[in-house]
Amino acid sequence: MADYPAVPNFNDYLKMANNPDGSVTRLVTLPSTAPSPDHTTHIPVLSKDITVNPDKNIWVRVFLPREARDSTPPAAGAARKLPLIVYFHGGGFVICSAATTVFHDLCALMAAEIGAVVVSVEYRLAPEHRLPAAYEDGVEALKWIKSSGEAWVSEYADVSRCFLMGSSAGGNLAYFAGIHVADSVADLEPLKIRGLILHQPFFGGIHRSGSEVRLENDGVLPLCSTDLMWELALPEGVDRDHEYSNPMAKNASEHCSKIGRVGWKFLVAGCEGDLLHDRQVEFVDMLKGNGIEVEAVFVRGDCHVIELFDSSKAKALFGRVKNFMA
Repeated sequence: MADYPAVPNFNDYLKMANNPDGSVTRLVTLPSTAPSPDHTTHIPVLSKDITVNPDKNIWVRVFLPREARDSTPPAAGAARKLPLIVYFHGGGFVICSAATTVFHDLCALMAAEIGAVVVSVEYRLAPEHRLPAAYEDGVEALKWIKSSGEAWVSEYADVSRCFLMGSSAGGNLAYFAGIHVADSVADLEPLKIRGLILHQPFFGGIHRSGSEVRLENDGVLPLCSTDLMWELALPEGVDRDHEYSNPMAKNASEHCSKIGRVGWKFLVAGCEGDLLHDRQVEFVDMLKGNGIEVEAVFVRGDCHVIELFDSSKAKALFGRVKNFMA
């Protein structure tokens, strides 16, 4: 099998049209969900949107279990506050949003099942804003959490128990946002990152892995679509062995040294039915080989981000996340 298959037209898999200025028109509008901030309703999790940077259209959607709002006095102190999860959605860096229904629903269920305040970040997409733009937006969101004084965060979240989490491309983003701030964690205090939770993280590389060959024509995430996403997301002029795509190929020891100095632990969750499986296993091996504390869970079968579509799978994932955070 050739290492460089032809990249298909945008419209074939991602339903995009190429524009002369280098931007794309996304031809399909994915279902989205509005936030639900009204505490007089009976929904189990409240949510609201807050602007972080209007010039870059960075915003966050904050999810708060209504039980916390109804039962915890604002002055209860850190002992009664909930852990904080900063979440980054998937979509190959080129599609989806914090408002996309599957990610909204996942975050709402996460907040309820784990008992956490979840801050889901809306970041800029490629190719209009190629990497590292998304990583920079993730860092900006962390700085906003530190200094915003937003009531749902300051009153109900213990920011000293913060975990970065992401699904697919969001898992990649959580990792590199963490790398970006690892040398300056004191600047984020009182926010303290305790660990990273990477849910089926999106990694790639030039040479094909075994799972990429085996699942080349996967119905959920075919190989040609991952090639196209990297083509659109990576900085111009680089290949898939760039560190953003393949952190195992370049700067691995440097990154792991940064992680080791701050003492973060990792949870990496995936499945054997995911085309990205072997990349994720290689990533776990890289971390362990550099002395990083890692809990890896790879279940049999399933498919890429099955948890977005199967609530029983999502609840099983959140059970592992809750134990990891304890």
